[in-house]
Amino acid sequence: MRRSASATTFLVATTALAMPAYANQDVATRTQDPAQWAIPTGDYANQRFSKLDQINASNVGDLKVAWTFSTGVLRGHEGSPLVIGSTMYVHTPFPNNVFALDLDDENKIVWKYSPKQDPSVISVMCCDTVNRGVAYADGKIFLYQADTTVVALDAKTGKEVWKANNGDPKKGETGTMAPIVVKDKVIVGISGAEFGIQGHVTAYDIATGKRAWRGYNVGPDDQILFDPEKTTSLGKPVGKDSSIKTWNGDQWKIGGGSVWGWFSYDPDLNLVYYGSANPSTWNPAQRAGPDGKPIDQKWTMSLIARDLVTPFDEWDYDGVNENILAEHEINGKKHKTLVHFDRNGFGYTLDRTNGELLVAKPYDPDLNWSSGVEMDKSKPNYGRPTVIASKSTFQNGPDVNSKNICPAALGFKDMQPAAYSPQTDLYYVPINNVCMDYEPFKVSYTPGQPYVGATLSMFPPEGKSNTGHVIAWDAAKGEIVFSHDERFSVWSGVLATAGGIFCHGTLEGYFKCRDQKDGKELFKHRVPSGVIGNVFTYEHKGKQFIGLYSGVGGWAGIGLAAGLDKPTDGLGAVGNYAGLKQFTDLGGTLTVYSLP
Repeated sequence: MRRSASATTFLVATTALAMPAYANQDVATRTQDPAQWAIPTGDYANQRFSKLDQINASNVGDLKVAWTFSTGVLRGHEGSPLVIGSTMYVHTPFPNNVFALDLDDENKIVWKYSPKQDPSVISVMCCDTVNRGVAYADGKIFLYQADTTVVALDAKTGKEVWKANNGDPKKGETGTMAPIVVKDKVIVGISGAEFGIQGHVTAYDIATGKRAWRGYNVGPDDQILFDPEKTTSLGKPVGKDSSIKTWNGDQWKIGGGSVWGWFSYDPDLNLVYYGSANPSTWNPAQRAGPDGKPIDQKWTMSLIARDLVTPFDEWDYDGVNENILAEHEINGKKHKTLVHFDRNGFGYTLDRTNGELLVAKPYDPDLNWSSGVEMDKSKPNYGRPTVIASKSTFQNGPDVNSKNICPAALGFKDMQPAAYSPQTDLYYVPINNVCMDYEPFKVSYTPGQPYVGATLSMFPPEGKSNTGHVIAWDAAKGEIVFSHDERFSVWSGVLATAGGIFCHGTLEGYFKCRDQKDGKELFKHRVPSGVIGNVFTYEHKGKQFIGLYSGVGGWAGIGLAAGLDKPTDGLGAVGNYAGLKQFTDLGGTLTVYSLP
């Protein structure tokens, strides 16, 4: 491994993740065909931009429902279907059914795969029973089940080709993320930081299901796959056991750092990028160093190729949000960039070839836990957010309720992905405009039991009643270009197209399309349930379609999904979203639109 001299300790994981081969050719070819939606993120760069332009800013107001499909499951529907040729692959939350629909034959169900899972896994799924999608490559569909089973299915018949066990739900390990296929490997992470797991990513051979490698995010070098001399921080080798030195004793074994967001991949650099989640527990006092002072628990809260964006996390600002790969000119120089909208409220732009931090600015003006990220390379805290003492859950101490911290633990944006349009050079970002009170307390570790150690309450920023926006972001300048309010957090992934529009769903149950230039609302339609899924598009027989799942749930909708009503339930989310039940209820429907 080598390591860049970035302020934010950006790790380029050439040993663990950059395989000695390039993108899977089948996937790469299909993602270049805008008629297909061949990967959950749209492409390896996570741009979520489609070159289709039949539906555009001048006619999107004429959209009509072309067809719908009920999944038969009433929990939170995240992610989106895949479209491979003339077949659509639809997935569901637990029990993680998969349908193959024939677009040439009135969307007839060609096959349905219904895995058999122990329902007890539901009790250790942190924030609803969601699943973010399946992957495709070389005639196979890859499903990552809630119980951590990775399954390869024959794409034509739905028959199992192989299975692999990736974790142990009895310890709190679960599977919620969409896999990625690179060359001949399918890569998955693991969920469960709220249960004190040791987070990791794992690669399996797509032909046989044999495990190729596993890289942990915390632990000794032989587990995190670091070369201590070639992996550098700020130009210097990290040294032996760089992770273990930041934990007390064997605490790293239950240190968290799970991986449940999105992978991106740069075939030219041959690097995979992803983010790791929070350290365990949420009570920072229990994770302090031997001298009782804060210490960065490496490598949690990191971008892996890796960027430590919230060192010594005190607020559950997981670093799992997507990393969007593009190119921008900054200060007169063209850079191959990685753009990351972190849960902590900062929008980061980095040079993805060497980890240089180029921009770090708040993408919501209500951010108040930090006064900013230090950009002076001569300063010892270069690249680190400067914490405002009154918002520090560590400095205030355990059993003290730190008030009005913005953003809340679910971040100004969670894993719901933004989109980038090369036509405007802007990013279209779904926002959770939510703040919190945060009270840590001492907690004991028991395998399979929550290892959180904090009570949270969430609410809108002072003086505001809405908890959501959609914004356009200039990643080269670190500036909001425009912002439009939504009643509730925008928990839907965004799609941008060559038709000059970007589209998203809303928690109360609307599908909307807007003009990329100014965000003006051009189309709005009520869908059967609240939307936490991601908008996608495809073309069939010369006609463009745009679709999305509705089915409220996830962290924001956990109150509805799991029948919770105590304000501090759902790790604090239930109270903030109590009003959702006045607008929507559970559902599970795919809605697809086209022009008349």
